[in-house]
Amino acid sequence: MLLSRQDAGATPVALNRASRANFERSGIAPRRIAARAPPRYYRPIRRTPIATAGAITQSQPQELAAVSPARAPRMVSLDVFRGLTIAAMILVNNPGTWAHIYWPLEHAQWNGWTPTDLIFPFFLFIVGVSMVLSFAARIERGDTRASLALHVLRRSAIIFVVGLFLAGFPYFHLATIRIPGVLQRIAVCYLFAGLIVLASGLVPDLAGRRADGSERAARIAPVVAVVLVLLLGYWALLTFVPVPGYGAGRLDPQGNLGAYLDRLVMPGHLWSQSKTWDPEGILSTLPAIATVLLGSLVGIWLRSPRLRSGQAARTPQQKALGLLFAGTVGLVLGELLHPFFPINKNLWTSTYVIFTGGFAMVLLALCYWVVDIKGWKRWITPFVVYGTNALAVFTLSSLLAKASIVFKATVADAPGAARQVSWHSYVYGRFFAPLGNPINASLLFAIFYILLWLALMWPLYRRRIFIKI
Repeated sequence: MLLSRQDAGATPVALNRASRANFERSGIAPRRIAARAPPRYYRPIRRTPIATAGAITQSQPQELAAVSPARAPRMVSLDVFRGLTIAAMILVNNPGTWAHIYWPLEHAQWNGWTPTDLIFPFFLFIVGVSMVLSFAARIERGDTRASLALHVLRRSAIIFVVGLFLAGFPYFHLATIRIPGVLQRIAVCYLFAGLIVLASGLVPDLAGRRADGSERAARIAPVVAVVLVLLLGYWALLTFVPVPGYGAGRLDPQGNLGAYLDRLVMPGHLWSQSKTWDPEGILSTLPAIATVLLGSLVGIWLRSPRLRSGQAARTPQQKALGLLFAGTVGLVLGELLHPFFPINKNLWTSTYVIFTGGFAMVLLALCYWVVDIKGWKRWITPFVVYGTNALAVFTLSSLLAKASIVFKATVADAPGAARQVSWHSYVYGRFFAPLGNPINASLLFAIFYILLWLALMWPLYRRRIFIKI
C-alpha cells in the first residue's frame, strides 16, 4: 500500500467545499481565497512504501518480477481425494469385529481386487502428485534441489521411524518387531521417488526458465523410462528368476521371489498373520515406487500450462478430460494384462500398478472436475479436514486402535465374577453389538471411529494447525 500526495491533500479540499456550503446557507458571501503555498511547518508526506508483498514486487526490476510468478492456488480436490482415501483406510482397518465384515471392506484373498485393495495405492499415488506440487512451490520460494533432497531424506527417515514405533508399540520386542509396514513403505517410496524426480528435472526450477520468465517444459521422459523399467523389471524378476526349492514363475504366497527374499533378509520380522511373507516386503517396494512416480507425472500434467513450447495453454477442463482418458486406458490395460500377470495387491504386481493408477486418475479427475472446476464444495469440509492432516490422523488413529486391543478393562458379568477384556471389545460389546445383526454392528463401529477422529481433528483444522510428519 502506498500513501500518495493525492491522498494527503484530499481532506483539505473536502473541508473547503464544506466551508463554502456553510457560508452559502448563512447568506454571507465568502471571499475568494487565493491559493497559497503550505505554511513553513507543513511538510508534504513522502511516498514511503509499506513493505508488503506487492510493494516489494513493484520495487524489483521487471525481469526479476517475471521470474517470480504468483503462487498457484491450492488444489482443493487433491485434499478431498486424500481425505476420502484416509477415511476409507480408517474404515477398513477398524471394524467392530473381524469375524463380520462386508466383502468390499476385505482384501482379496490373493489374486484379483476389492475396493479395499485400492486404498493404499491411491495414497501412494497422491504422495506423488503432492510431491511435485510441493517441490514446485518450494523452488519458487527459493529452495534449491540440494535442500529439497535433504528434506526428502529427513522426512522419509521420520516417517519410517514412526512406522517402526507403531509396529513395536507398546512392548517393543525388538527380536520380533515387524520391519515392513504401511508407513515404512510410504517412507521408502517417497525417498526414492523424490530423489528420482529431483534428479530427472521433472519439476523445472527458476534457473531453467526462459528469458521471458516462462517455465521450460518438464522433462517427463526420464521418469516414464524409470516407471517402465520398474514395472517390466519386476515382472521379469518374478517370472524368470528361480526360487530355491520352488522354481521360477511361482506367484503363490510361499513360492514367489519376493517372499523368499523377505524370509532370507528379515526372518522373524514379517507380518504376524503370515510369518513367511509380507505384503509390504522388500521386492514389491519396487513397483510401489512406480505408483508414486505415476502420481508425480499426473502432478506435472495438472500443474504445467503446457508440456512443449509453442503449445496453447491447457484449460482446467482439458486437464480433467486428459486425466480421465489416461485413467480409463490404465483400467482397461490392467484388466487386459491380468490373465498374463495377475492383479495382486500382496505382490504389488505391475498390472496392479497400472490398474490402480488408472483408477486413481479417474477418481482424481472427477474430484478435480467437481471441486476445482465446477466449485461444488458444500460437502467437502470433512474430507478436507482429513486430507490436510492425513499422516497425522492415520498415525494417531492406528495408535489408539492398537492400544484399545492391547490394554484391558475389567468387566463384572455377575456378582463376584469378573473377566478381562480389551477396551475395543468392551466398547463394541457394550454399545454396538446390541444395535443389530453382527455385520451391521461391526460396520457401525467403524463409522463411529471415523466420526470420532473427524471430531478430534476438526478443531485443529479450524485453527489451521497442520501436523507435518
